[in-house]
Amino acid sequence: MTGTLMSAADRWKPLTERLRALLERGAGEVPGCLGAALTVGQGDRPPQVLATAGLADRLAPAQLAHGGPIAVAEDTGEPVTTDDLFADPRWPGLTRDAEFADVRYEAVRGALALPGYWDDSGVFVLSVTLDRPPGEGSLAILRRYEKLTEMTLVVAETATAGDPGQVLELLASRAAIEQAKGALTAVRGCPPDEAWQTLRRASQEFNVKVRELAVALVEHVGGEAAPQPEGTPEIRPGEAARHAAERLWSAFTAKPGVSRPDFWVPRPRP
Repeated sequence: MTGTLMSAADRWKPLTERLRALLERGAGEVPGCLGAALTVGQGDRPPQVLATAGLADRLAPAQLAHGGPIAVAEDTGEPVTTDDLFADPRWPGLTRDAEFADVRYEAVRGALALPGYWDDSGVFVLSVTLDRPPGEGSLAILRRYEKLTEMTLVVAETATAGDPGQVLELLASRAAIEQAKGALTAVRGCPPDEAWQTLRRASQEFNVKVRELAVALVEHVGGEAAPQPEGTPEIRPGEAARHAAERLWSAFTAKPGVSRPDFWVPRPRP
């Protein structure tokens, strides 16, 4: 539903103002912040810039076009940090060339990008550009604003969806995912964002929808049909999703020392 979200931002001024206000507020809390951006993407659609503050008005589109923390975070689902945005070998196409030759960009040094999700296929990335390497608390500040951004995008999607069925589908998906995240968090003691990343990686590994995997996992753990919100479309996982859920749960409950598939292995935080 990213198309709905983008057109909502174009025509619904309060949404644009709210997102920009969130970015400006977050940028004010991150030491040395020169700019902040919010990009969104869904499924196979390329990510787009939804809102910016400060120098990000040019830096965010450039990262989507030439590489950078935003593009890497959107692609991997993992936070990305750099001490030198224009000299990082991970994105050789993004350089301090004529495009950023004016004096405003001479102070640009570090950057970080944090991905988040508002539904089972919608990815957004919060990013900041800094006049110094990212400090230890910078990512923690972005994590706080990640939740506020997620809620804002969910409200925007539900408020502007032309088809009420889309709203009900979104609510059903979120309910299923939250139940599955709770199950994974409880059994492994991992934080909710790590459980969510594991669900997404497993869905990609087995080529099943996250919502179907989530319902299948809850049913596998509980041994009965998963509760779903009344009045919402029923999510019916197929055999592939049930197989993926069984594999995922086996990996999570395996005894120490037993090898686990790549989708389970937590990736180190920067």
